[in-house]
Parts: sequence; C-alpha cells; structure tokens
Amino acid sequence: MAEFRSTQIRLAARPTGWPTHDDFETVEVVHPDLAPGQVRVRNAFVSVDPYMRGRMSDARSYVAPYGIGDTIAGGAIGRVVESTVDEMPVGAVVLHQHGWTDTVQDEAATFRVVPEIPGLPLSLRLHILGMTGLTAYVGLTAIAGMKEGDTVFVSGAAGAVGTAVGQIAKLLGAGRVIGSAGSAEKVALLTDKYGYDAAFDYKSGDVRGQLAAAAPEGVDVFFDNVGGDHLEAALAEFNDGGRAALCGAISVYNSTESVPGPGNMSNIITRGLTLQGFTLGSWLHLAPEFQEKMTAWFAEGRIAYDETVYEGIDRAVHAFLDMMRGVNTGKMLVRVGEV
Repeated sequence: MAEFRSTQIRLAARPTGWPTHDDFETVEVVHPDLAPGQVRVRNAFVSVDPYMRGRMSDARSYVAPYGIGDTIAGGAIGRVVESTVDEMPVGAVVLHQHGWTDTVQDEAATFRVVPEIPGLPLSLRLHILGMTGLTAYVGLTAIAGMKEGDTVFVSGAAGAVGTAVGQIAKLLGAGRVIGSAGSAEKVALLTDKYGYDAAFDYKSGDVRGQLAAAAPEGVDVFFDNVGGDHLEAALAEFNDGGRAALCGAISVYNSTESVPGPGNMSNIITRGLTLQGFTLGSWLHLAPEFQEKMTAWFAEGRIAYDETVYEGIDRAVHAFLDMMRGVNTGKMLVRVGEV
C-alpha cells in the first residue's frame, strides 16, 4: 500500500491561564501497513470545543485529561479511503473521536458510519445534528424539565450550543427565550435569525440589570454555558421553582485563582430552585429521540445554523484560541480535507 501520513496537533505543555501556541506541537506520523480490522480515514472537518480546555488540565473532571504528547482528541468526520472491513467500505462517511489530525488509521471499531443527508453538509454531524444539538435537547428536557410557556434564559447564546438551545426551546413551546452574547452583531443575529425574543450584549456591563429588563416576568429555565455573573443574574431573576441546566462555565476556564461564587445563593432555598450540572455521557439514550425530532425539524425548514470555519489542520490551535475568546458565531470548525 502507498505510504499513509498524518499531521497531528498534540498537547506539548499544560496551559497556565490562557493557552498559547507554545502549549501545542505539530507532529508528522507515517503509518504502517493496514492490519486486519483497520481502516484509513481522510478527515473533512474536526471539531473545536470549549470542553477541550478542561482536558488540557490534569484536574479531576468527568473525562480523562490529555496526556502530554497526546493528540487533541475530539469529534471529527471524514471518509474511509482504505479498508480491511466489509462493513466500512471505501467512501463511507464516519464519525470518530480521534480529533485534531488530517488523516487517521485505526481499528474500525473506533469509527461509526453515518448516512449522508442530501443537501446538508457533513459538518452538521459535529454540531446541530450531533453532540451539540443533543446537549441542547438534553439540557432543556431531561435536566431543566422545560414546559410550554416557560421563560428561558440562555448564556453564551451565540455559540454552537446556545444557538441550538434557543431554537429547540421555541420549537418545544417556550413562551419567551432570552439570550446573552458578546457583541451587538451577535445580539442582532439571535433575534433576527435564531428566534430569540430578546437578547443583550453582556460586554456592555450590568448583566443582572439587562436580564431583569429583558425578563420583566422572571425566568423559569436557565441554560448556562458561562457561569459567573450570568449565574448570579439568573439566581436574581428566577421565579419560584426555577430550574437551571448547568452545561459550561467558560468565564472561569482560564482563571489562575479561585473565583468566588454568586452572592445570592440563598435564593436557591427561598425560591425552591433546582440547579443541576450535566454532561452527555449519562444521557446518550436520548439520542434516537433527539435525532427523530431534529431530522423532522430540518425537513420542515425550521432549523438555522452558523459555522465559523478555519482552513487547514495547522489552523486548529488558532481556531481554538479564537473560540475561547468568543470570536466564533455558531460552531467553530476546522476544514482539513475535501468533503
């Protein structure tokens, strides 16, 4: 067989505070001949996600940290270019978790064949049709128990998860959906494209005051991607019996010192609030239910999405650093090969 090479982005050092390019290294790998049970895949897109920052630390978390010298693992999608497995033929589209590399050679069991959907790009499997959309659905339904007529507040609403949450909340019957974002342009996008009833720019200050103005009748459900002052604002504006799905806390991911919690935690008691953190590992059984609903919504033309796409595997670190600073709108992706 012809020589098969990969360009891989690996963790070179554990970041302290904000990551830098020096925390990563690019490595060229020449693979041996295919062994029985293995396939070769040429990636089309690799995913760039906030949770990856947590895996760069060796602190206790819900998933093992990256080791120094490890390729940055995460979602990716590509096509099989060579195979020893009948069930995974050349040309098949596959999802996997091998992460930041342009090509992959590994056991077929580490890949999952997915059907192509006419008219939709493969990249959607890495966000609105994949784990991102499922995260939004699980948080709203299984964690927060959203009901028809609820007022829903979403922090970090212009990101990949946030844009999915707003749409799904409206499709499930939310009475009012409010989002925070990091620029006037993103605020306009939320209301003009994603169906948010109101949105505000958290960078303009006074998150609590802006939320109070946008939700004069209070908040029933909070889907949190940010933490910090957003969580404190939600605690102030919750109605009795309010529920929070705590998905992320990007505001503190790069902190080097302990960050104090909200000053109004007593509201959890006095208003009978429920705050629950979650990760998808315990909720994958809801994937078929989500896929059925999301596929139908797409067919009806009721789903919008945005992608911020950087070109080339050598841009993966740049994309990650920009995402951590909120440069992206919608899902951050790196295109590493032909679709």
